[in-house]
Amino acid sequence: MNPMASDLQQAHRPLAVFAYDFDGTLAPGNMQEHAFIPGELNMSHADFWAEAAVLARRQRGDNVHAFMHLMLEKARGAGADLSEDRWRERGKTLTLFPGVQAWFERQNARAEALGLDLRHFIVSSGNREMIEGCPVAGFFERVYASAFTFGEDGQASGVALGVNYTNKTQYLFRINKWTLDEWDDTAINAAVPKDARAVPFDRMVFFGDGLTDVPMMRLLTDEGGYAVAVYDSVKPSSVAAAGKLRNDGRARFAGPADYTEGAPLDEQAHAMLQEMAARLKSSAAAVWPERWEQPELRF
Repeated sequence: MNPMASDLQQAHRPLAVFAYDFDGTLAPGNMQEHAFIPGELNMSHADFWAEAAVLARRQRGDNVHAFMHLMLEKARGAGADLSEDRWRERGKTLTLFPGVQAWFERQNARAEALGLDLRHFIVSSGNREMIEGCPVAGFFERVYASAFTFGEDGQASGVALGVNYTNKTQYLFRINKWTLDEWDDTAINAAVPKDARAVPFDRMVFFGDGLTDVPMMRLLTDEGGYAVAVYDSVKPSSVAAAGKLRNDGRARFAGPADYTEGAPLDEQAHAMLQEMAARLKSSAAAVWPERWEQPELRF
């Protein structure tokens, strides 16, 4: 057994996990559009994303790495401060969907009442430094998101991590085995029996809104976990994306991006925690005979 997972299971109530995308799930739109592109780069959102797409194709690269590179290139040209503190200051200005700020403590209290230890994670293609500065950053066990490297002068100098599509699923496996360090490529690949892992997939919920979330939703849906399609009801493209996630069998649960108490997402979250706790209770109630004889097989 993974020693860290074993310690967690002995020291805490059974772990459960709520993981979230960020852009379009906890906050409307792309974070760069609120706290960076218009005010500091002096260009339109559409022009920035179009240029990033051209760069990715020209370099035969990944879209996330392309836009992260372009953020740095444009920011240097504009003389913007690229220090880690400044990125977190940008994150403080991010607007969240209704109810997000009160959501985490409410779910934690429900989980505790049910005998569960609920942890929250971000798994996002967005910018890690900005998310770590957002108003709810303190509730996250880890923020898995695209990140910059920082030079000796303290300024962002390159791309340290790009999180996108299928590579998002590695973070569910990191949580599953409780090998949480992004740089650790040894423990994550160690063979660990499913029943010895810290957080089974059927005690994980992922809240997401779009195509980059499809592999995570597919994994959890196939493994008995919960995939929730979150949508912005005033945006036809967001509503359509949620419908596609359902029609394609990626998500079995959905709700508008309203995290207030009693809203559909809140009711679903409560029911999921209750179901996890009920499964644990029913499993623990099973009593097998201490000894039994294998029936003789006759042909």
